[in-house]
Amino acid sequence: MEWITVIGLILFGIGLLIIEVIFIPGTTIVGIAGFICSGFGVYLGYDYFGSATGTTILIVSSGFLLVVMIYAFKSRAWERFSLKDENTGRFNDDFKVTLSVGDQGQTISSLKPSGKALFNEKELEVRSNGGFINENQQIKIIRIEPNKIIVEPIN
Repeated sequence: MEWITVIGLILFGIGLLIIEVIFIPGTTIVGIAGFICSGFGVYLGYDYFGSATGTTILIVSSGFLLVVMIYAFKSRAWERFSLKDENTGRFNDDFKVTLSVGDQGQTISSLKPSGKALFNEKELEVRSNGGFINENQQIKIIRIEPNKIIVEPIN
């Protein structure tokens, strides 16, 4: 049972370290948890089996981690999980040309203070003039700023 505990902790820790390095770098929480699990597994190896076996466990687990990391980086295994698409457009890319102050539309979602509205059969991202506007309410454009459409409800 001791072997299962030691090997399980070390493998779980190495798995967390691989996740930290390859999939979510920079979070450090996963990496720290990986070091703690692996370190505790090695500590238990020393405690349960003595100095010679504990040292062997330390060397084998460190070597295993090194081999796995080298293989992962050389084979570019992480590229299968990386995002390769490039975002070239924006949501409101053409609103300056087709809209003007005073145009009327209808909210699709509630504006708290921003949300979506429908103008000339086009769904656009809009901001209220500071207040809350319910869904399916008639609105009008009061100001157009760079990358912003400011609206208010029609009373």
